[in-house]
Amino acid sequence: MQTLLQRSFSGLTRNTVLLAFASFFSDVATEMLYPVLPVFLTQTLHASGSVVGLVEGVAQATQNIVQGFSGWLSDKLQRRKPIALVGYFLAALAKPLMGLSTAWEGVLGARFLDRFATGTRSAPRDALVASSVEAQHRGKAFGLEGIGDNAGAFVGPLIAVALISFLLLDLRVIFYLAAIPAFLAGLMVLLVHERRAPVEAKTKLDVGLGRFSKTYWRYLAATAVFGLGNSSNSFLILETQGIGASLTTTILIYAGFNLVAALVSYPAGYLSDVFGRRGILVGASIVFVVVYIGFALSSSIALIGVLFVLYGAFSGVFRAVGKAMATDFVSAELRASGLGWYSATIGLSGLAASIIAGLLWDNVGHAAVFIYGAAFAVVGTALLVVLVPSRKAR
Repeated sequence: MQTLLQRSFSGLTRNTVLLAFASFFSDVATEMLYPVLPVFLTQTLHASGSVVGLVEGVAQATQNIVQGFSGWLSDKLQRRKPIALVGYFLAALAKPLMGLSTAWEGVLGARFLDRFATGTRSAPRDALVASSVEAQHRGKAFGLEGIGDNAGAFVGPLIAVALISFLLLDLRVIFYLAAIPAFLAGLMVLLVHERRAPVEAKTKLDVGLGRFSKTYWRYLAATAVFGLGNSSNSFLILETQGIGASLTTTILIYAGFNLVAALVSYPAGYLSDVFGRRGILVGASIVFVVVYIGFALSSSIALIGVLFVLYGAFSGVFRAVGKAMATDFVSAELRASGLGWYSATIGLSGLAASIIAGLLWDNVGHAAVFIYGAAFAVVGTALLVVLVPSRKAR
């Protein structure tokens, strides 16, 4: 048993652990706010569903598009840590600004800054994760980072529940307190040791888009189509409240979703190292389709809770295995760029998905949001099978 446990965690390093803790603290901060934000927008600031879709779509698109450029800069300079640090500390400063907002436009601006900072740090951070281990352990490295990320996303909502239900704090105060774990995340990255890149790697580097393989672009195409249906999780939260769940119950369900994602991330990454990534991603995508169809048809709080558990399994796999697969199709010197443009693809498609979802929510019906998402997920999954080869990590 001990041998199996040692083998399961072999190849991981001190940097891997520090970066997992950085993701933990940053997601504690983010997820203290995320399940509260749509309620803050709709109930405190009296915004519509379309505004929720716009705010979250712009936020996610900003984060992921910026990752493409921060990844390019990180590869050009062959420096990861300084760029990541700027992002972590800017994100910490942005959290209280949301709580200070008196109109949804203010939330949009603060959320933009927060996600801009997150996008700045993410690709360099992911490149640090990838470079912290040998290639055959990369799925485990991203899985451990996923544990930190999703464990933080589990703890964050629980802290929010405690602050709201037991300490009876105003929603705005939660935004102010979220800055504390956000700064702790930056401290973790300060402790990471980055190896200096050889000078010749800098002089020879050309980060033109033509440097990426055809397989990499086919993978991005399949990811983009899938992402056109993967709208903001805010609509899942609003639907849960819409069928009668209290704010506390909704946040607890959301916390359970993140706990499942945390538990699934590392095993999914480990298995993708052993058996290959594509099959695991296809299985996760099928789970996504089932969840979205369930949200379209269900009006039971208990069933919605079960669907959130399944959605957590999808999220844990998609984060760890999706990133690891993107690194399989790029060379080491282009790793941050490859991860950055992968995330930019998710962001652009997510922006379109969230804007369309907001319009469907207001003008057609809540179920239409999830039927639309399931349809695009089916097409994107089919493209993944047809366009992307199945193979183990190099």
